[in-house]
Amino acid sequence: MNQSFQRRPGYLPAAFIFAACTVLLAWPWLSGRVTIPWDAKAEFYPQLMFLARSIHASEWPFWAPNVFGGQPQIADPQSLIFSPLFVILTLFNSSPGFQAADGVVFVTLFMGGLAIMLYFRERDWHPAGGLLAAFVFSFGASNAWRIQHVGQVMSLCWFAVALWLLERALQRRSFFWGAFAGFTAGLMMIGRDQIALLCALILAAYVIAHLLAGGVIWRNFVNYFRPLLAGSIIGLATIAIPIVLTAVFASQSNRPAITFNDAVAASLHPAALFTLISADMFGTAGPMAKYWGPPTPEVWHDMLALARNMADIYLGALPIILVLVIGVVRGQLFDRQIRFFTIVALLTTLYALGKYTPFFQLAYMLPGADFFRRPADATFPLGAAIAMISGYLLHRHLDDAKSVSKNQTAFGLALVVCALLSCVWIAWTKGYLEQARTPLAVSAATFVVSAAGFFALRYWRHTVIGSLAIIALVMTADLAINNAPNESTALPPSEYDVLRPETDNKTVALLEERLQKSAAPDRRDRVEIAAVGFAWPDSALIHGFDHWLGYNPLILGWYANATGAIDQVAIPEQRKFSPLFNSYRSPMLDLLGVRYLALGVPAGELDKSFKPGDLNEIGRTKDAYIYENPRALPRVLVATQALSVNFDEMIKSGIWPETDFRRTLLLEGPQPSQTTPVGAVAPATRARILSYRNTQVSVEATSERAGWLVLHDTWHPQWRVEVDGKPAELLRANVIFRAVAIPAGKHVVTFTFKPFDGLLKTLLSR
Repeated sequence: MNQSFQRRPGYLPAAFIFAACTVLLAWPWLSGRVTIPWDAKAEFYPQLMFLARSIHASEWPFWAPNVFGGQPQIADPQSLIFSPLFVILTLFNSSPGFQAADGVVFVTLFMGGLAIMLYFRERDWHPAGGLLAAFVFSFGASNAWRIQHVGQVMSLCWFAVALWLLERALQRRSFFWGAFAGFTAGLMMIGRDQIALLCALILAAYVIAHLLAGGVIWRNFVNYFRPLLAGSIIGLATIAIPIVLTAVFASQSNRPAITFNDAVAASLHPAALFTLISADMFGTAGPMAKYWGPPTPEVWHDMLALARNMADIYLGALPIILVLVIGVVRGQLFDRQIRFFTIVALLTTLYALGKYTPFFQLAYMLPGADFFRRPADATFPLGAAIAMISGYLLHRHLDDAKSVSKNQTAFGLALVVCALLSCVWIAWTKGYLEQARTPLAVSAATFVVSAAGFFALRYWRHTVIGSLAIIALVMTADLAINNAPNESTALPPSEYDVLRPETDNKTVALLEERLQKSAAPDRRDRVEIAAVGFAWPDSALIHGFDHWLGYNPLILGWYANATGAIDQVAIPEQRKFSPLFNSYRSPMLDLLGVRYLALGVPAGELDKSFKPGDLNEIGRTKDAYIYENPRALPRVLVATQALSVNFDEMIKSGIWPETDFRRTLLLEGPQPSQTTPVGAVAPATRARILSYRNTQVSVEATSERAGWLVLHDTWHPQWRVEVDGKPAELLRANVIFRAVAIPAGKHVVTFTFKPFDGLLKTLLSR
């Protein structure tokens, strides 16, 4: 390990070159011509807008009332609440547009690539190797083809920063740098996704590898004690609250764990490894109808739960040439200095392949592995590992006094040709050679140009600027062509017009107009948006209305079980009915206060038991059929009698008691006293909303007799309630809603979401 801390020149121009090339490669998105699509817009952008709106309204963004009847936003990994770069954006912009949101993603990618370069500088490796690794890391593999998975991209980029700081801390044995390493590793873990878990294991293994270096483990531990102690303390402090909040949320959710069979359904097909050679040989960048790669079942005879872009991991031709020529043929793939990342690349490949190797069955036993549903996500750290390997091999190619022999070069290039021919063979045997001809020709041309760059780099090895220029030209051209914007990574912004706060979409305008007309002191009507399109479910977070559905892989379990809500309702098949919410005539629709429905198909195509009069059709737009449910109940009301029921049995059987929910509420436990005899004249009651904010709802309730104030928002144990300023018991009523007992007279009831107090109580009760 180098202890002199003397760094070779060339890294500053390398950083400027990388910054310029980042802008060039990101320009289609930064210019606004295209935008990062799919999850980046349908899931993360609404979360960003909700965060911005909350901050500028001086509200806590800890609870989102606009989706799923209310969700614990602070515990949601997709919420961006703990994402520093996005939080900074919202502090300065109350309504960030698509370009601003995409810009943060590319700033994050630049940050990750720059951290990789700084790691190379820390190891005193050639700056050209650092520049190549930065290109591969930021614009190759899953960081390119799955850029729409914003959370995973952020986790991987924070991993790069943590890795650099960890190396710096270990070299200097510094408490200070160890603390910074722990903090950035904590920011990585706050992503609370599978990439964060895998990268945390990689960082832990990296520390162990350092401790094992030289064979004297105890002596090494003493040497590294200060940075490791600092990193552990700061890292744990950074992640403690977000991780525990999410763990509790997951335990309460519709998917507390993923079964092994469900997980391996999202394995990376071995044929996907051919995309390391040819980015578009399967037609990933073109129309979906022409895609023939895995997991297309009629071609590969295997059912996998993967999107096509998840099976593409192209990261450049030059890195592959370096791996084959310098790494394999010359035998430097397992050099002591890079051996760790070679092992990481092999293990992450085995992990990604899931069911196709025995390895994943062992890896699935790791703590936390059963929280995640896609082994194929390991292609993110795989790309990072290959970035490190190829950059190091370029360092050896440029620094070694003895060049690669002609025989070694010829054999290595023969391996490259064989790799290209294997792609041709696959296309021919599957009957798609004609369709793959152009992509394969582009790949062959790219390898020819990259091979020329490989030789030129050796020739210019004594000129740092010259080698940097060659890397910049070859990699920018390669990645701009082969990882160019496509249907998986870039779509016209007009595709997501409904997500613009200023949209003139007719469906949104009609819903907003109707909601304003039906507004009343006791009403805050909800909507249902189903089968209208992928971008619609979370649009409520942007436009401020309340949707009883949404788009999120995590939903509170009792809510999902009672209502049938699932993570997405883009198409008719995704609109699920539960036993307790079995039709549009169900009491659940009324209790949720769903007044208006925007459906992409007629209601009868979603609800097979639909009858005329169940809903009133009030309009039609190019997007949806608009219906009104005249039976929708107010958001708040006072009930003066109660029935004792078993919620779990109701959810299973789907049987509702015959009652008037304007007067009666359902409670679990012993039979409550009825303040109004059944059949008697109901006492006068009134409820009106005084204030409705994200984490606090105030209601004025008046009743001639004692009863219960019912708030038709999702019940959650971290909500607290006060009646006239005094704490009261929060009740779970009508299966999934909130209620509190009130005496006769006029009272002010305040519901407050207190996640930290509630979390402590939840943990102490276990």
